[in-house]
Amino acid sequence: MNSQHLQTLLHMQALPPPSPILSGSLRSRKFSNTTTNVRKTSLFLRLCNKTFDFGVRGSSRGAIRCSVAKEEASEQEQQHQLGVRRAYPFHEIEPKWQRFWEDNSTFRTPDDVDTSKPKFYVLDMFPYPRCGKNGEFWVFWDVNGYLCCLFGSNCCSGAGLHVGHPLGYTATDILARFKRMQGYNVLHPMGWDAFGLPAEQYAIETGTHPKITTERNINRFRTQLKSLGFSYDWNREISTTEPDYYKWTQWIFLQLLKRGLAYQAEVPVNWCPALGTVLANEEVVDGVSERGGHPVIRKALSLFITKQPMRQWMLRITAYADRLLEDLDDLDWPESVKDMQRNWIGRSEGAQMEFPVLDGDGQERDIKIEIYTTRPDTIFGATYLVMAPEHPLLPSIMTPDQRKNVEEYIDIASRKSDLERTELQKEKNGVFSGCYARNPVNGEAIPVWVADYVLGSYGTGAIMAVPAHDTRDYEFASKYDILIRWVVTPDDKKLGDTGKAFSGEGVVINSSSKFGLDINGLPSKEAASKVIEWAEENGKGKKKVVLSLLKFPILGVNYKLRDWLFARQRYWGEPIPVVFLDGTRETVPLLETDLPLMLPELDDFTPTGTGEPPLTKAEYWVKAKDPVSGMPARRETNTMPQWAGSCWYYLRFMDPRNSKELVAKSKEKYWSPVDVYVGGAEHAVLHLLYSRFWHKALYDIGVVSTKEPFKCVINQGIILGEVQYMACRDPDGNLISAESAETIGEYIQEQVPEEKVMKSGDSFVLKDNPKISLIARAHKMSKSRGNVVNPDDVVSEYGADSLRLYEMFMGPLRDSKTWNTSGIEGVHRFLGRTWRLIVGSPLPDGTFQDGTVVGDEKPTLEQLRSFHKCIAKVTEEIEGTRFNTGISAMMEFLNVAYKWDKHPKSIIEAFVLLLSPYAPHMAEELWSRLGHSESLAYEPFPKADPAYLKEYTIVLPVQINGKTRGTIQVEETCTEEDAFQLASQDEKLSKYLSGRSIKKRIFVPGKILNVILDRENAKVGDSQ
Repeated sequence: MNSQHLQTLLHMQALPPPSPILSGSLRSRKFSNTTTNVRKTSLFLRLCNKTFDFGVRGSSRGAIRCSVAKEEASEQEQQHQLGVRRAYPFHEIEPKWQRFWEDNSTFRTPDDVDTSKPKFYVLDMFPYPRCGKNGEFWVFWDVNGYLCCLFGSNCCSGAGLHVGHPLGYTATDILARFKRMQGYNVLHPMGWDAFGLPAEQYAIETGTHPKITTERNINRFRTQLKSLGFSYDWNREISTTEPDYYKWTQWIFLQLLKRGLAYQAEVPVNWCPALGTVLANEEVVDGVSERGGHPVIRKALSLFITKQPMRQWMLRITAYADRLLEDLDDLDWPESVKDMQRNWIGRSEGAQMEFPVLDGDGQERDIKIEIYTTRPDTIFGATYLVMAPEHPLLPSIMTPDQRKNVEEYIDIASRKSDLERTELQKEKNGVFSGCYARNPVNGEAIPVWVADYVLGSYGTGAIMAVPAHDTRDYEFASKYDILIRWVVTPDDKKLGDTGKAFSGEGVVINSSSKFGLDINGLPSKEAASKVIEWAEENGKGKKKVVLSLLKFPILGVNYKLRDWLFARQRYWGEPIPVVFLDGTRETVPLLETDLPLMLPELDDFTPTGTGEPPLTKAEYWVKAKDPVSGMPARRETNTMPQWAGSCWYYLRFMDPRNSKELVAKSKEKYWSPVDVYVGGAEHAVLHLLYSRFWHKALYDIGVVSTKEPFKCVINQGIILGEVQYMACRDPDGNLISAESAETIGEYIQEQVPEEKVMKSGDSFVLKDNPKISLIARAHKMSKSRGNVVNPDDVVSEYGADSLRLYEMFMGPLRDSKTWNTSGIEGVHRFLGRTWRLIVGSPLPDGTFQDGTVVGDEKPTLEQLRSFHKCIAKVTEEIEGTRFNTGISAMMEFLNVAYKWDKHPKSIIEAFVLLLSPYAPHMAEELWSRLGHSESLAYEPFPKADPAYLKEYTIVLPVQINGKTRGTIQVEETCTEEDAFQLASQDEKLSKYLSGRSIKKRIFVPGKILNVILDRENAKVGDSQ
């Protein structure tokens, strides 16, 4: 059938036609072990409503399709499919209760709460709504850069959320509902991080004001979230683009400016000519912009765009380096996140040493390279130096024959962010400068290399490389065949080339020279002190006392952390509330009473081409006056980065309508800090670090009462697409096994539908040709792979409660998981069985009777024991965010309950409450059918009675004539006769007892049953 599909206009690689043999194929050709793939930035797409036949890629079940491969079916066919599959009437229940919650503001947190009650503040990381217009598709990203939504604006119901996105939202919603039922005041808000570069780019391309598309997208995204039953307090909804909100973002900036924490400086930046703006390090990937894939250059703007220096706003985060580091210890955060922040801050203590540069004849020149080292004890093992590509001395020391290579390398390095350059896992590379320097302690001439893993902003921008005792240096030296010399050994043991560096402290070896320095046999710390003392006495170096990093001296300490570049040359962002006096360019802050400084309306958002921001075009707005003297002035035309609004939004949620202060002290004191903050790990460093910095600055001026904003941080895992199976072909088109494909170098991959695959041992093979093994791999969901699963399809076929339940049941919240559509069928069956247990079987026409089939009888002791064990397990697992095992406990209980003849109302009601945080729509409907007129949202969560958790049965050993022949399960109060009867009925023991004459029985309650047979029977029993 003919279908309309989407055509990608940016960065979409054309794919060859599908194979006639393997239908639904998707090829990627591999040359020299390098796969040619759609570039990863291809998710930044302009998608137009044009015909382009992508074909159906990958398998899909039922009504669930990949977003770019959905086959259209008639409404009648869809309704027929849904009617067959529905295990309970979720299509009626879910809209009903969503309307009820909204009409009754069920989840609204009052402005004035009872502060004698405990509080629970649970927060999701800010989502970011991207842009679209009629006839095109919209894309949503959250603060983590996580693709979350793709839908057509001209459809009544769009394609919906990316199924990976609701994972964290469902987890926080379970916690919020659980805590409400435990009697907590719960703050569970939602808002929008709506300023940013993607919206502005869309405005440039379409001529539609970003405010219009942003508001439209927010409305749509809000609807999508509500359709999944999330219990947000929508009365507290905020957007960073609202003047009432960014008034306080500007206010915070003014407080930072007053305290010297905001300043202007000329610094190297990531400049993207195509986007016309400076990008943060995290917005640059592989030398191109993350959004759009445009080339990025790292230079000082004043050197290549304008004749006058273009100064950038900076925030002095380095002033808080020690506090940001020290306060990590008290946080309930993943250790991996804390380690990343520690590494990003990079605190170290060390010394500066001077290495004279040598000329072509080996004589010392007047140039000395100062290096910074944290391990002076290893200086005898320094076999080369490394300079940062941006080091100011580099042009004067590179040799003519190496100049071209060095300059090419510098150009490549300038396109990388600092984050990429210092990535520990990346392969180290560099280029020889052509010159040598002298190691001051032993007089050796060692080569000077240039490598981007050294940053010009850290230390002196140059290091002495000791490959035997530094992992990065070892990898680099091994790659370029540079001498590796061992100078430290643990416990005076000999070290050979073990294939890796020894980076620990120990005893120094191979470290003496004719220049009067001998540190052999000394412990590392003592040796380091002796090297520094020798260097100071001989004028070769000095202890690192003061390091000036952006003119901010730090005593005896160095940091990798650099001040935060806070200016963007774009329109769609918060205006910076300062003016510059005409003539003197003196910076004058606006009065706080003049806030907010509103963003002017502009029709032309295109880059100026000069590096000047688009706001310079708003001449009527740019012209201003000094708020105090009235002198002519010009407004700042840079805007704040997107990070600004998301740094403090958690505070505004506490008091969102306060026009007089950022947050009332009483409300902040009650709600702070955020108890649980859930989001992806992508911004584990920057977003969290910036928020902590602003929070500490606000703490210092008395705005907040806690030192940290987020008590507990949870990073949810990624949901991968369904497993894709790929067959390999050689250049002649012949099918080959996956194992042999790597050896031939060039091959073609084709996707194989799941129905053509079978498992064989640990591998997957073609059903029709089991000799052909396949590549089986799950990838992160993306449109370019065609493996995006749309939750609207899941909700349509199975219901929102099934989606919520499945996302929690897939595995531990923090782990990555692979989507499997058949898995959701299992949790849907569980919900259907729950419905039928309480409501009864469907009537002949497929509908269900009103009310329930439960009774008012008193539960038995065994029923109470089974259920209270379930309560205890579910409660424990929710509190530990082990939601998958909590669901398992409810499934196990349901299996037990189906064996009961009667189902007491008291137990069934409590079970509905137990289920409600996970499947709120079904729970509300069942609660109503059980005779309740109010929502269950604030009903007390069931509590396990310890009396029913105690094990009342024991394992009793049974002996025949003194020999243990087996065991039986008995009650603790079991009598001798009861124990003997159970033993006689036991399959294993009965062969010893059946028809035998018993001489006597010895019974010790709770300990043992010993049956003594007469002598003749004993022989027969023993022979058996």
